Amino acid sequence: MTSAKDIGRRAYDVAPSETTTTSRQHLVGLVEGIRPWDETEQAHRQTVLDWLAGGAPAYRTAKPDVPDPHLVSYFVVVDETRLELLLVAHRKAGLWLPSGGHVEPGEDPWETVVRECLEELNVAAAPSHLPGLPGDRPFFVTVTRTRGAGPHTDVSLWYVLGLPRSSIVSYDATEFDGIRWVRVDEVADEPPGTLDPHLPRFAAKLLASVRPGGGSS
Repeated sequence: MTSAKDIGRRAYDVAPSETTTTSRQHLVGLVEGIRPWDETEQAHRQTVLDWLAGGAPAYRTAKPDVPDPHLVSYFVVVDETRLELLLVAHRKAGLWLPSGGHVEPGEDPWETVVRECLEELNVAAAPSHLPGLPGDRPFFVTVTRTRGAGPHTDVSLWYVLGLPRSSIVSYDATEFDGIRWVRVDEVADEPPGTLDPHLPRFAAKLLASVRPGGGSS
């Protein structure tokens, strides 16, 4: 796992952070509000808090990896009736992923979700109101080394949206080769190496939150 020390080492030659004290405190509050699902999420959460406390730049300012790491908002679209989630075939990553995007300098991560949902899926974002979920605040946090050209570390805040399957009728074909729906309780059965590596853990946490007794840490 990427440590806070490693994060700081890669960011040493980057221009001073555009993250104001107020926005940094807001980011810290968002991360502190995430209840860790397991030891891995606890470790990632602490790494992110240490990274933010260290004053390193948080927002990407140049593609693909300046600074490294930088902040990302994932949003997992869930059909709340079917308990299915939407995956997109991401061209650059070569993986099935939730939708998402880089947080712009000074942007609230939820604003990133709203913007990217319109850009990528042509639909307005709506936070899930399933029991146990935090609405328009992040539900899950990860620190992940990316694949493909320009590998770097993404600090990802995962949000959960509640949208029916019928609302997703198009997508950004310049970014995605396709989309598909997967039952939340079947995510762990997907072939290894085809998903974001943390997605099965996210799905387990989601199930445990909306179905008490449906998962364990």
